[in-house]
Amino acid sequence: PTCLYHPQAKNFLISEALRGEGGILRNKSGEAFMERYDPRRELAPRDVVARSIDSELKRRGDDSVFLDMTHLPKGFLVEHFPHIYTTCIAFGIDMAVTPIPVVPAAHYVCGGVCTDLFGQTSIPGLLAIGEVACTGLHGANRLASNSLLEGLVFGHRAAEMARTLAADAPRTPAAPDWDPGSAVPPDEGVIVKQNWDEIRHLMWNYVGIVRTDKRLARAQRRLDNLVGEIQEYYWGYLVTRDLLELRNLADVARLIVACAQERHESRGLHYTLSSPGQIEPRDTVLVRGRPAPSAWPR
Repeated sequence: PTCLYHPQAKNFLISEALRGEGGILRNKSGEAFMERYDPRRELAPRDVVARSIDSELKRRGDDSVFLDMTHLPKGFLVEHFPHIYTTCIAFGIDMAVTPIPVVPAAHYVCGGVCTDLFGQTSIPGLLAIGEVACTGLHGANRLASNSLLEGLVFGHRAAEMARTLAADAPRTPAAPDWDPGSAVPPDEGVIVKQNWDEIRHLMWNYVGIVRTDKRLARAQRRLDNLVGEIQEYYWGYLVTRDLLELRNLADVARLIVACAQERHESRGLHYTLSSPGQIEPRDTVLVRGRPAPSAWPR
């Protein structure tokens, strides 16, 4: 998908529905470029659109492309996209008059924790729903505009399952007080911020829209080093939310790289220049205790 490109905007999603209603992607010169990449133009699958925008930005050296809705009536835009319209207005962009600057954006997890049809995972008592879960509904591309429906259906089914599990479960034992040991209050917050920013940048640059075996290998090596640094910090200082999120971020990043290294083809959102074709469809599900990719665990 695409998000608004603006210095004050943080990951504001510009829905694919705008392209479905006739939005036109243009480069900085005003050229409608999608026809050069795919005959379906703006209605091509999201992975094709994302790679096309990425290619156009790199070809021209621009910071963003523009989603042009100015050929549609203002009343139509306000009625059908009220939240997007008012948010763009807040950033000084009237989408009825001015094309919206957009860039490709990462969409949570395309995959996730494997579950059954009731949200149950391989860990007893742990349920997962929404975009963190891999239910099998989406495949190689997340299906646009289905997150709410999936959340409603699986949220209801998981709630019913949780009620059943809770009724049958023994009483939860009291948890002991947290023992911080010799940990001291953190005084190097810049380290957490640096590691956080480094993971974000290396994942975008090496494990993003277009991948190669060399980029994945470089990401794997750097993530291995970062995990060591994060663990050292974790055991030396009192736990904070930012630190826990950083540790989780690094683990998820390594899992994504490991899965990508196991898939020697291009399929859906996983596109690699090292293997641009497709092979027989197969899953790349990581299970602890089974033969694992070389990148996991370390």
